[in-house]
Amino acid sequence: MAINYTWTIKSLSKTTSNNLEDVIVGTRWECTGTDDSDNVSGTFVGATPFSLNSVDPDNFVEYSSLTEEQVLGWIKNHVSGSTPTNYWPHISERIQKAINDKREVVRNVDTIDLPWAPTSGSNSGSLPI
Repeated sequence: MAINYTWTIKSLSKTTSNNLEDVIVGTRWECTGTDDSDNVSGTFVGATPFSLNSVDPDNFVEYSSLTEEQVLGWIKNHVSGSTPTNYWPHISERIQKAINDKREVVRNVDTIDLPWAPTSGSNSGSLPI
């Protein structure tokens, strides 16, 4: 029972600053975990900001040259790296809860469908007169 994770970038926020154009300052993303034992999945929706102060002009990658893999690397490092911003345990717990919630569906049973009701199983919504 292993969870496989898939990350997807939904949007980017960019700005121009310090003689650099189209600097990424924010991301919106989803991480979906799928249990390989039964293919039940859960998704966590997140947003990750990036500080303009962290941009190294000498290693700046032009917006048009960015790859999804690069930006996902920034996000993953931010949320699950060794930095103080690490909140991977929270993300994985929320995904696991979403998976468990799908497995443990609770349905309310109306009076008409209680096992001892005279019309049990009819789902007609009306009682005989």
